Amino acid sequence: MAGGAVVSTGAAKDYPGKLTLFVFFTCVVAATGGLIFGYDIGISGGVTSMDPFLKKFFPEVFRKKQASNKNNQYCKYDNQLLQTFTSSLYLAALVASFFAATVTRVLGRKWSMFGGGLTFLIGAALNGAAENVAMLIIGRILLGVGVGFANQSVPVYLSEMAPARLRGMLNIGFQLMITIGILAAELINYGTAKIKAGWGWRVSLALAAVPAGIITLGALFLPDTPNSLIDRGHPEAAERMLKRIRGSDVDVSEEYADLVAASEESKLVQHPWRNILRRKYRAQLTMAICIPFFQQLTGINVIMFYAPVLFDTLGFKSDASLMSAVITGLVNVFATLVSIFTVDRLGRRKLFLQGGAQMMVCQVVVGTLIAAKFGTSGIGDIPKGYAAVVVLFICVYVAGFAWSWGPLGWLVPSEIFPLEIRPAGQSINVSVNMLFTFVIAQAFLTMLCHMKFGLFYFFAGWVVIMTVFIALFLPETKNVPIEEMVLVWKSHWFWSRFIADQDVHVGTNHVHVQTKLAAA
Repeated sequence: MAGGAVVSTGAAKDYPGKLTLFVFFTCVVAATGGLIFGYDIGISGGVTSMDPFLKKFFPEVFRKKQASNKNNQYCKYDNQLLQTFTSSLYLAALVASFFAATVTRVLGRKWSMFGGGLTFLIGAALNGAAENVAMLIIGRILLGVGVGFANQSVPVYLSEMAPARLRGMLNIGFQLMITIGILAAELINYGTAKIKAGWGWRVSLALAAVPAGIITLGALFLPDTPNSLIDRGHPEAAERMLKRIRGSDVDVSEEYADLVAASEESKLVQHPWRNILRRKYRAQLTMAICIPFFQQLTGINVIMFYAPVLFDTLGFKSDASLMSAVITGLVNVFATLVSIFTVDRLGRRKLFLQGGAQMMVCQVVVGTLIAAKFGTSGIGDIPKGYAAVVVLFICVYVAGFAWSWGPLGWLVPSEIFPLEIRPAGQSINVSVNMLFTFVIAQAFLTMLCHMKFGLFYFFAGWVVIMTVFIALFLPETKNVPIEEMVLVWKSHWFWSRFIADQDVHVGTNHVHVQTKLAAA
Protein backbone atom coordinates (compact mmCIF):
# COMPACT_ATOMS: atom_id res chain seq x y z
CA MET A 1 0.00 0.00 0.00
CA ALA A 2 1.23 3.49 -0.83
CA GLY A 3 1.98 4.85 2.60
CA GLY A 4 -0.98 2.93 3.95
CA ALA A 5 -3.31 5.27 2.10
CA VAL A 6 -5.68 2.64 0.78
CA VAL A 7 -8.29 1.83 3.40
CA SER A 8 -11.21 -0.52 3.59
CA THR A 9 -14.49 1.26 3.26
CA GLY A 10 -16.50 -1.82 4.02
CA ALA A 11 -17.77 -0.22 7.23
CA ALA A 12 -19.75 2.35 5.32
CA LYS A 13 -23.39 1.70 4.50
CA ASP A 14 -24.72 0.87 1.09
CA TYR A 15 -28.13 2.50 0.97
CA PRO A 16 -30.67 0.89 -1.38
CA GLY A 17 -31.46 2.84 -4.51
CA LYS A 18 -31.06 2.76 -8.26
CA LEU A 19 -30.40 5.20 -11.07
CA THR A 20 -33.92 6.38 -11.86
CA LEU A 21 -34.76 8.24 -15.06
CA PHE A 22 -35.71 11.24 -12.91
CA VAL A 23 -32.25 11.39 -11.28
CA PHE A 24 -30.50 10.90 -14.61
CA PHE A 25 -32.31 13.81 -16.26
CA THR A 26 -31.97 16.17 -13.28
CA CYS A 27 -28.23 15.43 -13.14
CA VAL A 28 -27.84 16.03 -16.89
CA VAL A 29 -29.65 19.38 -16.62
CA ALA A 30 -27.62 20.42 -13.55
CA ALA A 31 -24.36 19.35 -15.19
CA THR A 32 -25.01 21.81 -18.05
CA GLY A 33 -23.74 24.39 -15.55
CA GLY A 34 -20.32 23.14 -16.69
CA LEU A 35 -21.03 24.35 -20.24
CA ILE A 36 -20.62 28.00 -19.29
CA PHE A 37 -17.24 27.36 -17.66
CA GLY A 38 -16.04 25.21 -20.54
CA TYR A 39 -17.26 27.58 -23.25
CA ASP A 40 -15.38 30.43 -21.66
CA ILE A 41 -12.14 28.45 -21.30
CA GLY A 42 -12.30 27.46 -24.97
CA ILE A 43 -13.40 30.78 -26.41
CA SER A 44 -10.86 33.16 -24.90
CA GLY A 45 -7.74 31.56 -26.42
CA GLY A 46 -9.27 31.45 -29.90
CA VAL A 47 -10.49 35.04 -29.80
CA THR A 48 -7.14 36.37 -28.58
CA SER A 49 -5.42 34.77 -31.58
CA MET A 50 -7.77 36.51 -34.08
CA ASP A 51 -6.15 39.48 -35.85
CA PRO A 52 -9.29 41.71 -36.03
CA PHE A 53 -9.80 41.32 -32.26
CA LEU A 54 -6.15 42.10 -31.50
CA LYS A 55 -6.14 45.07 -33.91
CA LYS A 56 -9.20 46.62 -32.22
CA PHE A 57 -8.37 46.04 -28.54
CA PHE A 58 -4.68 45.12 -28.30
CA PRO A 59 -2.85 46.85 -31.21
CA GLU A 60 0.55 46.46 -29.52
CA VAL A 61 0.19 42.67 -29.47
CA PHE A 62 -1.01 42.74 -33.09
CA ARG A 63 2.13 44.65 -34.20
CA LYS A 64 4.36 42.25 -32.24
CA LYS A 65 2.60 39.26 -33.81
CA GLN A 66 3.08 40.64 -37.33
CA ALA A 67 6.82 41.06 -36.71
CA SER A 68 7.27 37.74 -34.94
CA ASN A 69 8.65 35.82 -37.90
CA LYS A 70 11.95 37.59 -37.32
CA ASN A 71 11.66 37.76 -33.53
CA ASN A 72 11.43 35.52 -30.45
CA GLN A 73 8.39 33.22 -30.91
CA TYR A 74 8.08 32.72 -27.15
CA CYS A 75 7.33 36.40 -26.45
CA LYS A 76 4.99 37.59 -29.20
CA TYR A 77 1.83 37.41 -27.03
CA ASP A 78 3.43 38.66 -23.81
CA ASN A 79 1.10 41.50 -22.77
CA GLN A 80 -0.39 42.10 -19.29
CA LEU A 81 -3.59 43.73 -20.58
CA LEU A 82 -4.26 40.80 -22.93
CA GLN A 83 -3.73 38.39 -20.05
CA THR A 84 -6.08 40.49 -17.87
CA PHE A 85 -8.81 39.97 -20.51
CA THR A 86 -8.58 36.22 -19.86
CA SER A 87 -7.82 36.23 -16.14
CA SER A 88 -10.30 38.87 -14.86
CA LEU A 89 -13.12 36.32 -15.10
CA TYR A 90 -11.41 33.99 -12.62
CA LEU A 91 -10.77 36.72 -10.07
CA ALA A 92 -14.47 37.61 -10.20
CA ALA A 93 -15.39 33.92 -9.83
CA LEU A 94 -13.16 33.69 -6.76
CA VAL A 95 -15.00 36.54 -5.00
CA ALA A 96 -18.44 35.36 -6.18
CA SER A 97 -17.92 31.86 -4.79
CA PHE A 98 -17.99 33.21 -1.21
CA PHE A 99 -21.38 34.88 -1.76
CA ALA A 100 -22.57 31.78 -3.62
CA ALA A 101 -21.94 29.67 -0.48
CA THR A 102 -24.57 31.68 1.43
CA VAL A 103 -27.08 31.59 -1.45
CA THR A 104 -26.55 27.82 -1.85
CA ARG A 105 -27.17 27.21 1.84
CA VAL A 106 -30.08 29.62 2.42
CA LEU A 107 -32.01 29.38 -0.88
CA GLY A 108 -30.88 25.98 -2.17
CA ARG A 109 -28.57 24.73 -4.91
CA LYS A 110 -30.91 25.38 -7.86
CA TRP A 111 -31.24 29.14 -7.24
CA SER A 112 -27.47 29.48 -7.06
CA MET A 113 -27.32 27.84 -10.52
CA PHE A 114 -30.09 30.12 -11.81
CA GLY A 115 -28.31 33.26 -10.56
CA GLY A 116 -25.05 32.11 -12.11
CA GLY A 117 -26.64 31.47 -15.50
CA LEU A 118 -28.45 34.82 -15.54
CA THR A 119 -25.31 36.81 -14.69
CA PHE A 120 -23.32 34.92 -17.32
CA LEU A 121 -26.04 35.78 -19.87
CA ILE A 122 -25.62 39.52 -19.20
CA GLY A 123 -21.82 39.23 -19.41
CA ALA A 124 -22.07 37.45 -22.78
CA ALA A 125 -24.22 40.27 -24.18
CA LEU A 126 -21.73 42.90 -22.98
CA ASN A 127 -18.77 41.05 -24.49
CA GLY A 128 -20.46 40.53 -27.84
CA ALA A 129 -21.26 44.26 -28.08
CA ALA A 130 -17.91 45.50 -26.67
CA GLU A 131 -16.46 48.68 -28.16
CA ASN A 132 -13.49 49.14 -25.82
CA VAL A 133 -11.33 47.19 -23.37
CA ALA A 134 -13.36 48.46 -20.38
CA MET A 135 -16.56 46.87 -21.78
CA LEU A 136 -14.66 43.65 -22.41
CA ILE A 137 -13.32 43.48 -18.85
CA ILE A 138 -16.70 44.35 -17.24
CA GLY A 139 -18.34 41.64 -19.36
CA ARG A 140 -15.65 39.18 -18.27
CA ILE A 141 -16.23 40.06 -14.60
CA LEU A 142 -19.96 39.30 -14.98
CA LEU A 143 -19.09 36.02 -16.69
CA GLY A 144 -16.84 35.30 -13.71
CA VAL A 145 -19.67 35.87 -11.22
CA GLY A 146 -21.75 33.36 -13.20
CA VAL A 147 -18.94 30.79 -13.19
CA GLY A 148 -18.38 31.28 -9.43
CA PHE A 149 -22.04 30.56 -8.64
CA ALA A 150 -22.32 27.58 -11.00
CA ASN A 151 -19.07 25.95 -9.88
CA GLN A 152 -20.12 26.36 -6.25
CA SER A 153 -23.50 24.70 -6.60
CA VAL A 154 -23.39 22.16 -9.46
CA PRO A 155 -20.85 19.63 -8.06
CA VAL A 156 -22.58 19.66 -4.65
CA TYR A 157 -26.01 19.22 -6.28
CA LEU A 158 -24.82 16.24 -8.33
CA SER A 159 -23.15 14.57 -5.33
CA GLU A 160 -26.29 14.97 -3.20
CA MET A 161 -28.71 13.65 -5.85
CA ALA A 162 -26.70 10.60 -6.92
CA PRO A 163 -26.85 7.17 -5.28
CA ALA A 164 -23.50 6.53 -3.53
CA ARG A 165 -22.56 3.71 -5.95
CA LEU A 166 -22.95 6.01 -8.96
CA ARG A 167 -21.89 9.34 -7.47
CA GLY A 168 -18.60 9.41 -9.36
CA MET A 169 -20.20 8.77 -12.75
CA LEU A 170 -22.96 11.36 -12.32
CA ASN A 171 -20.69 14.00 -10.79
CA ILE A 172 -18.24 13.71 -13.67
CA GLY A 173 -21.13 14.78 -15.90
CA PHE A 174 -20.12 18.30 -14.78
CA GLN A 175 -16.59 17.83 -16.13
CA LEU A 176 -17.98 16.25 -19.32
CA MET A 177 -20.08 19.37 -19.88
CA ILE A 178 -16.99 21.53 -19.31
CA THR A 179 -15.16 19.59 -22.03
CA ILE A 180 -18.16 19.80 -24.40
CA GLY A 181 -18.25 23.57 -23.77
CA ILE A 182 -14.53 23.82 -24.60
CA LEU A 183 -14.94 21.78 -27.80
CA ALA A 184 -18.00 23.79 -28.90
CA ALA A 185 -16.08 27.02 -28.34
CA GLU A 186 -13.10 25.78 -30.35
CA LEU A 187 -15.31 24.69 -33.26
CA ILE A 188 -17.07 28.08 -33.19
CA ASN A 189 -13.71 29.89 -33.16
CA TYR A 190 -12.58 27.81 -36.13
CA GLY A 191 -15.69 28.93 -38.06
CA THR A 192 -15.83 32.59 -36.98
CA ALA A 193 -12.11 33.14 -37.71
CA LYS A 194 -12.99 32.66 -41.39
CA ILE A 195 -15.47 35.58 -41.43
CA LYS A 196 -13.74 38.01 -43.79
CA ALA A 197 -15.47 41.15 -42.48
CA GLY A 198 -13.53 40.81 -39.21
CA TRP A 199 -16.45 40.60 -36.75
CA GLY A 200 -16.19 36.86 -36.10
CA TRP A 201 -14.86 37.49 -32.59
CA ARG A 202 -18.18 39.17 -31.69
CA VAL A 203 -20.08 36.01 -32.67
CA SER A 204 -17.72 33.85 -30.60
CA LEU A 205 -18.12 36.00 -27.49
CA ALA A 206 -21.89 36.57 -27.85
CA LEU A 207 -22.65 32.86 -28.34
CA ALA A 208 -21.73 32.34 -24.68
CA ALA A 209 -25.38 33.31 -24.18
CA VAL A 210 -26.44 29.86 -25.47
CA PRO A 211 -24.95 27.74 -22.65
CA ALA A 212 -25.96 30.47 -20.18
CA GLY A 213 -29.56 30.23 -21.40
CA ILE A 214 -29.54 26.43 -21.06
CA ILE A 215 -28.54 26.41 -17.37
CA THR A 216 -30.71 29.46 -16.52
CA LEU A 217 -33.87 27.86 -17.91
CA GLY A 218 -32.87 24.37 -16.78
CA ALA A 219 -32.38 25.50 -13.17
CA LEU A 220 -36.02 26.64 -13.00
CA PHE A 221 -37.18 23.05 -13.53
CA LEU A 222 -34.70 21.36 -11.19
CA PRO A 223 -35.94 19.94 -7.87
CA ASP A 224 -34.12 20.70 -4.63
CA THR A 225 -31.90 17.98 -3.16
CA PRO A 226 -33.17 16.12 -0.05
CA ASN A 227 -30.10 17.38 1.87
CA SER A 228 -30.92 21.01 1.06
CA LEU A 229 -34.64 20.60 1.85
CA ILE A 230 -33.88 19.09 5.28
CA ASP A 231 -31.31 21.78 5.99
CA ARG A 232 -33.85 24.51 5.16
CA GLY A 233 -36.61 23.02 7.35
CA HIS A 234 -38.73 20.98 4.90
CA PRO A 235 -38.41 17.39 6.22
CA GLU A 236 -41.62 15.99 4.61
CA ALA A 237 -40.69 17.38 1.19
CA ALA A 238 -37.18 15.98 1.66
CA GLU A 239 -38.51 12.48 2.37
CA ARG A 240 -40.81 12.61 -0.67
CA MET A 241 -37.90 13.77 -2.84
CA LEU A 242 -35.62 11.02 -1.52
CA LYS A 243 -38.25 8.38 -2.40
CA ARG A 244 -38.62 9.86 -5.84
CA ILE A 245 -34.90 9.92 -6.63
CA ARG A 246 -34.11 6.48 -5.18
CA GLY A 247 -37.15 4.73 -6.68
CA SER A 248 -40.71 4.42 -5.38
CA ASP A 249 -40.22 0.73 -4.44
CA VAL A 250 -37.10 1.43 -2.32
CA ASP A 251 -37.10 1.74 1.48
CA VAL A 252 -35.32 5.06 2.12
CA SER A 253 -35.99 5.25 5.86
CA GLU A 254 -32.41 4.55 6.92
CA GLU A 255 -30.85 7.03 4.46
CA TYR A 256 -33.46 9.64 5.37
CA ALA A 257 -32.82 9.19 9.12
CA ASP A 258 -29.08 9.60 8.54
CA LEU A 259 -29.66 12.80 6.51
CA VAL A 260 -31.84 14.20 9.32
CA ALA A 261 -29.21 13.27 11.93
CA ALA A 262 -26.51 14.95 9.85
CA SER A 263 -28.67 18.05 9.44
CA GLU A 264 -29.39 18.28 13.17
CA GLU A 265 -25.70 18.00 13.90
CA SER A 266 -24.94 20.67 11.30
CA LYS A 267 -27.40 23.09 12.93
CA LEU A 268 -25.31 23.05 16.08
CA VAL A 269 -22.60 24.73 14.00
CA GLN A 270 -23.22 28.48 14.10
CA HIS A 271 -20.11 29.50 12.17
CA PRO A 272 -19.21 27.02 9.39
CA TRP A 273 -16.26 29.18 8.25
CA ARG A 274 -14.75 29.11 11.73
CA ASN A 275 -15.75 25.49 12.25
CA ILE A 276 -13.94 24.21 9.16
CA LEU A 277 -10.67 25.24 10.81
CA ARG A 278 -11.22 22.77 13.67
CA ARG A 279 -8.77 19.89 14.02
CA LYS A 280 -11.31 17.19 13.12
CA TYR A 281 -11.80 18.75 9.65
CA ARG A 282 -8.08 19.03 8.91
CA ALA A 283 -8.20 16.34 6.21
CA GLN A 284 -11.14 17.92 4.35
CA LEU A 285 -9.65 21.42 4.58
CA THR A 286 -6.30 20.18 3.28
CA MET A 287 -7.96 18.49 0.29
CA ALA A 288 -10.18 21.54 -0.38
CA ILE A 289 -7.01 23.64 -0.72
CA CYS A 290 -4.49 21.20 -2.23
CA ILE A 291 -6.62 19.46 -4.88
CA PRO A 292 -7.75 22.64 -6.74
CA PHE A 293 -4.26 24.15 -6.26
CA PHE A 294 -2.62 21.11 -7.83
CA GLN A 295 -5.28 20.88 -10.55
CA GLN A 296 -4.20 24.25 -11.90
CA LEU A 297 -0.51 23.40 -11.63
CA THR A 298 -0.96 20.41 -13.94
CA GLY A 299 -0.55 23.08 -16.65
CA ILE A 300 -3.85 22.13 -18.32
CA ASN A 301 -5.08 25.70 -18.58
CA VAL A 302 -1.95 26.58 -20.52
CA ILE A 303 -3.30 24.21 -23.16
CA MET A 304 -7.02 25.00 -22.82
CA PHE A 305 -6.94 28.81 -22.46
CA TYR A 306 -4.22 29.45 -24.91
CA ALA A 307 -4.27 26.40 -27.22
CA PRO A 308 -4.57 28.42 -30.46
CA VAL A 309 -2.09 31.01 -29.14
CA LEU A 310 0.31 28.26 -28.07
CA PHE A 311 0.11 26.43 -31.40
CA ASP A 312 0.50 29.75 -33.22
CA THR A 313 3.60 30.40 -31.10
CA LEU A 314 4.93 26.98 -32.12
CA GLY A 315 4.82 28.13 -35.73
CA PHE A 316 1.46 26.73 -36.84
CA LYS A 317 -0.48 29.02 -39.18
CA SER A 318 -3.71 30.58 -37.86
CA ASP A 319 -6.04 27.95 -39.38
CA ALA A 320 -3.81 25.08 -38.30
CA SER A 321 -3.53 26.40 -34.74
CA LEU A 322 -7.31 26.57 -34.35
CA MET A 323 -7.72 23.09 -35.84
CA SER A 324 -5.08 21.70 -33.45
CA ALA A 325 -7.08 23.22 -30.58
CA VAL A 326 -10.22 21.47 -31.90
CA ILE A 327 -8.34 18.14 -31.97
CA THR A 328 -7.23 18.52 -28.32
CA GLY A 329 -10.83 19.49 -27.46
CA LEU A 330 -12.14 16.26 -29.01
CA VAL A 331 -9.58 14.21 -27.10
CA ASN A 332 -10.67 15.99 -23.91
CA VAL A 333 -14.33 15.01 -24.40
CA PHE A 334 -13.68 11.33 -25.23
CA ALA A 335 -11.14 10.86 -22.43
CA THR A 336 -13.64 12.32 -19.95
CA LEU A 337 -16.12 9.65 -21.07
CA VAL A 338 -13.50 7.04 -20.11
CA SER A 339 -13.48 8.52 -16.60
CA ILE A 340 -17.28 8.41 -16.37
CA PHE A 341 -17.35 4.67 -17.00
CA THR A 342 -14.36 3.74 -14.83
CA VAL A 343 -14.39 6.05 -11.79
CA ASP A 344 -16.85 3.98 -9.73
CA ARG A 345 -15.17 0.69 -10.70
CA LEU A 346 -11.46 1.53 -10.55
CA GLY A 347 -11.82 4.25 -7.90
CA ARG A 348 -10.44 7.77 -7.62
CA ARG A 349 -6.87 6.92 -6.57
CA LYS A 350 -5.98 4.68 -9.54
CA LEU A 351 -7.15 7.29 -12.04
CA PHE A 352 -5.26 10.07 -10.20
CA LEU A 353 -2.01 8.06 -10.13
CA GLN A 354 -2.15 6.76 -13.71
CA GLY A 355 -3.17 10.16 -15.13
CA GLY A 356 -0.39 11.91 -13.20
CA ALA A 357 2.31 9.58 -14.58
CA GLN A 358 0.98 10.02 -18.14
CA MET A 359 0.90 13.84 -17.90
CA MET A 360 4.40 14.07 -16.45
CA VAL A 361 5.97 12.00 -19.25
CA CYS A 362 4.14 13.99 -21.96
CA GLN A 363 5.16 17.38 -20.54
CA VAL A 364 8.83 16.36 -20.47
CA VAL A 365 8.60 15.11 -24.08
CA VAL A 366 6.78 18.27 -25.34
CA GLY A 367 9.28 20.54 -23.55
CA THR A 368 12.18 18.62 -25.10
CA LEU A 369 10.65 18.71 -28.61
CA ILE A 370 10.14 22.49 -28.37
CA ALA A 371 13.67 22.97 -26.98
CA ALA A 372 15.16 21.04 -29.90
CA LYS A 373 13.57 23.39 -32.48
CA PHE A 374 13.43 26.79 -30.75
CA GLY A 375 16.19 26.49 -28.13
CA THR A 376 16.44 29.53 -25.86
CA SER A 377 16.40 32.09 -28.69
CA GLY A 378 12.80 31.31 -29.67
CA ILE A 379 13.71 31.55 -33.34
CA GLY A 380 13.03 28.58 -35.58
CA ASP A 381 10.49 26.67 -37.64
CA ILE A 382 8.61 23.43 -37.02
CA PRO A 383 8.19 21.10 -40.03
CA LYS A 384 4.74 19.53 -40.53
CA GLY A 385 5.66 16.03 -39.37
CA TYR A 386 7.44 17.36 -36.29
CA ALA A 387 4.41 19.54 -35.48
CA ALA A 388 2.16 16.48 -35.68
CA VAL A 389 4.32 14.71 -33.07
CA VAL A 390 4.05 17.75 -30.74
CA VAL A 391 0.24 17.74 -31.15
CA LEU A 392 0.16 13.97 -30.54
CA PHE A 393 1.95 14.25 -27.19
CA ILE A 394 -0.18 17.25 -26.19
CA CYS A 395 -3.26 15.10 -26.95
CA VAL A 396 -1.93 12.20 -24.83
CA TYR A 397 -1.28 14.73 -22.04
CA VAL A 398 -4.85 16.11 -22.36
CA ALA A 399 -6.26 12.56 -22.24
CA GLY A 400 -4.32 11.86 -19.02
CA PHE A 401 -5.75 15.02 -17.44
CA ALA A 402 -9.29 14.36 -18.72
CA TRP A 403 -9.62 11.02 -16.95
CA SER A 404 -7.82 12.05 -13.77
CA TRP A 405 -7.25 15.56 -12.43
CA GLY A 406 -9.92 17.12 -14.66
CA PRO A 407 -13.05 15.40 -13.33
CA LEU A 408 -11.63 14.22 -9.99
CA GLY A 409 -10.48 17.74 -9.09
CA TRP A 410 -14.19 18.61 -8.84
CA LEU A 411 -15.59 15.24 -7.75
CA VAL A 412 -13.43 14.48 -4.70
CA PRO A 413 -13.80 17.87 -2.92
CA SER A 414 -17.58 17.82 -3.52
CA GLU A 415 -18.04 14.42 -1.85
CA ILE A 416 -15.83 14.65 1.26
CA PHE A 417 -17.49 17.39 3.34
CA PRO A 418 -20.03 16.69 6.10
CA LEU A 419 -23.22 18.75 5.77
CA GLU A 420 -22.31 21.26 8.48
CA ILE A 421 -19.29 22.59 6.55
CA ARG A 422 -20.27 21.62 2.96
CA PRO A 423 -21.07 25.10 1.55
CA ALA A 424 -17.97 26.61 3.22
CA GLY A 425 -15.80 23.72 2.04
CA GLN A 426 -17.03 23.92 -1.54
CA SER A 427 -16.48 27.70 -1.50
CA ILE A 428 -12.86 27.18 -0.47
CA ASN A 429 -12.50 24.58 -3.22
CA VAL A 430 -13.92 26.90 -5.91
CA SER A 431 -12.08 30.00 -4.69
CA VAL A 432 -8.68 28.25 -4.54
CA ASN A 433 -9.36 26.84 -8.02
CA MET A 434 -10.29 30.27 -9.37
CA LEU A 435 -7.39 32.01 -7.61
CA PHE A 436 -4.80 29.79 -9.22
CA THR A 437 -6.65 29.75 -12.55
CA PHE A 438 -6.38 33.55 -12.39
CA VAL A 439 -2.67 33.41 -11.51
CA ILE A 440 -1.87 30.99 -14.34
CA ALA A 441 -4.00 32.92 -16.86
CA GLN A 442 -2.40 36.23 -15.87
CA ALA A 443 1.16 34.92 -15.82
CA PHE A 444 1.34 32.20 -18.49
CA LEU A 445 2.31 34.26 -21.55
CA THR A 446 4.93 36.12 -19.51
CA MET A 447 6.21 32.83 -18.07
CA LEU A 448 6.41 31.38 -21.61
CA CYS A 449 8.42 34.43 -22.69
CA HIS A 450 10.92 34.11 -19.83
CA MET A 451 11.01 30.37 -19.04
CA LYS A 452 10.63 29.27 -22.68
CA PHE A 453 10.49 25.46 -23.13
CA GLY A 454 11.42 25.14 -19.42
CA LEU A 455 7.79 26.01 -18.63
CA PHE A 456 6.77 22.46 -19.55
CA TYR A 457 9.43 21.02 -17.22
CA PHE A 458 8.14 23.37 -14.50
CA PHE A 459 4.63 21.89 -14.74
CA ALA A 460 6.01 18.34 -15.02
CA GLY A 461 7.78 18.86 -11.67
CA TRP A 462 4.51 19.91 -10.05
CA VAL A 463 2.76 16.82 -11.47
CA VAL A 464 5.35 14.62 -9.72
CA ILE A 465 4.67 16.41 -6.40
CA MET A 466 0.87 16.11 -6.69
CA THR A 467 1.02 12.44 -7.67
CA VAL A 468 3.09 11.64 -4.57
CA PHE A 469 0.61 13.69 -2.48
CA ILE A 470 -2.34 11.61 -3.77
CA ALA A 471 -0.45 8.35 -3.21
CA LEU A 472 0.23 9.20 0.43
CA PHE A 473 -2.69 11.30 1.63
CA LEU A 474 -5.90 10.65 -0.35
CA PRO A 475 -7.89 7.58 0.75
CA GLU A 476 -10.26 5.85 -1.68
CA THR A 477 -13.75 7.40 -1.57
CA LYS A 478 -15.64 5.36 -4.18
CA ASN A 479 -19.02 3.87 -3.19
CA VAL A 480 -19.04 5.58 0.24
CA PRO A 481 -22.23 7.54 1.15
CA ILE A 482 -21.37 11.21 1.74
CA GLU A 483 -22.73 11.24 5.29
CA GLU A 484 -20.52 8.24 6.15
CA MET A 485 -17.31 9.61 4.59
CA VAL A 486 -15.87 10.28 8.05
CA LEU A 487 -15.18 6.54 8.38
CA VAL A 488 -12.69 6.78 5.53
CA TRP A 489 -10.70 9.54 7.21
CA LYS A 490 -10.84 7.80 10.60
CA SER A 491 -9.34 4.66 9.00
CA HIS A 492 -6.51 6.51 7.21
CA TRP A 493 -2.92 6.04 8.43
CA PHE A 494 -2.29 9.81 8.64
CA TRP A 495 -5.63 11.62 9.04
CA SER A 496 -6.94 9.40 11.85
CA ARG A 497 -4.74 11.23 14.35
CA PHE A 498 -6.78 14.43 13.83
CA ILE A 499 -10.17 12.83 14.58
CA ALA A 500 -11.01 12.04 18.20
CA ASP A 501 -13.38 9.12 18.79
CA GLN A 502 -15.96 11.30 20.49
CA ASP A 503 -16.00 13.67 17.48
CA VAL A 504 -17.34 11.05 15.11
CA HIS A 505 -20.88 9.74 15.07
CA VAL A 506 -22.52 7.99 12.13
CA GLY A 507 -25.78 6.27 11.32
CA THR A 508 -29.31 6.54 12.62
CA ASN A 509 -28.40 5.62 16.18
CA HIS A 510 -25.12 7.55 16.22
CA VAL A 511 -23.18 4.30 16.38
CA HIS A 512 -19.63 4.91 17.56
CA VAL A 513 -17.12 4.78 14.75
CA GLN A 514 -14.86 2.29 16.49
CA THR A 515 -17.73 -0.21 16.69
CA LYS A 516 -18.37 0.24 12.98
CA LEU A 517 -14.73 -0.28 12.07
CA ALA A 518 -14.45 -3.33 14.30
CA ALA A 519 -17.47 -4.86 12.56
CA ALA A 520 -15.71 -4.41 9.21
